[in-house]
Amino acid sequence: MTAITEPAGPPSGKPAGPSDGRFHAEYAWLPGHEEPSADVLIEVDQGRFRTVSAGVAPPPGVTRLPGVTLPGLANAHSHAFHRALRGRTHTERGTFWSWRDRMYEAAGTLDPDRYLALARATYAEMALAGITCVGEFHYLHHQPDGTPYAEPNVMGAALVEAAAQAGIRITLLDTLYLTSTVDGQPLRGIQRRFGDRDLDAWSARHDLLRPAPHARIGSALHSVRAVPLSSLASFAYRNQGGPLHFHLSEQRAENEACLAAHGCTPTQLLADMGVLGPTATAVHATHLSGADLELLGSTRTGACLCPTTERDLADGIGPARSLADSGSPLSLGSDSHAVIDLFEEARAVELDERLRSERRGHFTPDELTHAATAAGHTALGWSDAGTIAVGARADLVTVRLDTVRTAAVPPGGAFFAATAADVTDVLVDGRVVVRDGRHVSVDVAAELGRSIREVWR
Repeated sequence: MTAITEPAGPPSGKPAGPSDGRFHAEYAWLPGHEEPSADVLIEVDQGRFRTVSAGVAPPPGVTRLPGVTLPGLANAHSHAFHRALRGRTHTERGTFWSWRDRMYEAAGTLDPDRYLALARATYAEMALAGITCVGEFHYLHHQPDGTPYAEPNVMGAALVEAAAQAGIRITLLDTLYLTSTVDGQPLRGIQRRFGDRDLDAWSARHDLLRPAPHARIGSALHSVRAVPLSSLASFAYRNQGGPLHFHLSEQRAENEACLAAHGCTPTQLLADMGVLGPTATAVHATHLSGADLELLGSTRTGACLCPTTERDLADGIGPARSLADSGSPLSLGSDSHAVIDLFEEARAVELDERLRSERRGHFTPDELTHAATAAGHTALGWSDAGTIAVGARADLVTVRLDTVRTAAVPPGGAFFAATAADVTDVLVDGRVVVRDGRHVSVDVAAELGRSIREVWR
């Protein structure tokens, strides 16, 4: 296919759960409240919240949601194919750079059909974890030798279809990736399938992408390693106004190479080229100077933190509190999918800050909830999602408060106690996707097993 369009009919795997209806949450996290409210009656119509009323006894015939109900979670940074690496790299010595070689092995095996199967299973795992929208940082564009497919966006189309079949929304962050190093060395080996010929070729392919009802199209520049200086300003100009994401200062080596090549930090370089701004999101932002923090905050550039990946790859601990205090909205991502659990990502923001500062208590539960919900959706271009409020998209995620992890935990403590395994029910745009802890249309474990074995076969 040459464009991503709405499927002619419902995807074969699309959840068919009841649409809309009335729900009564034992507790629900409502906007403007520092703690969840009790006895919340929620009415959904046409995929939107029609009424939200706290302190209401459950009426007859309403669907009960025992536990604490949250807005839909947004996974603002994903590389779906990295899910195939889980458990295969964690015992190795080395750094991000040695891990990357193993990642390239996985990247070399995928074709559109394999990618659809792996991404569908990965996104269904996200749904089980309460994730209702994913930002897919997509650079696996072409065939392994770099030759474009006959349908130039067939790999991106596979991701959009995978999200539809898993029952979640997606923002496809189609990624510009032109060079292998900051000083402009050409792409080598499997990297060639990531790259378009130049910015114009990337733009021509990107312009063929079309959103579907469950999908939006954004853009990304992989990093200052992968996009030459000569293309940065034009890229920023061509993609202004929509979601624009980029890896930033994930490793110290990136900063050192940028200083050597350009005489400034990656943040300063992107600021000078007009990349920063309120619709832009810096992913990782781990190794920042004080001036970098000021540039990101003053431009209201968001920061997407991925703590479970950053610790798995030994990247370091980013300055989360300083970023928030400077004015950068924080969102969360599972990135390489060493873990798919936004509860773990959220509490790691707080707990890693404690390790950095040797002090406790940096983020309130409400701040962590906001990062995992509304801020993530906004970073992905879905400003009408991530909150349980009249008119917003009807996404709900219910977490049990009676498991071995959450028993006797107060409702406001969910992000410090619960895991993805405690999610029982998920609605996306008013449609049931997860019921009683099970995906309504995907056998997630079985499909993960099949699709990952196919990657390594």
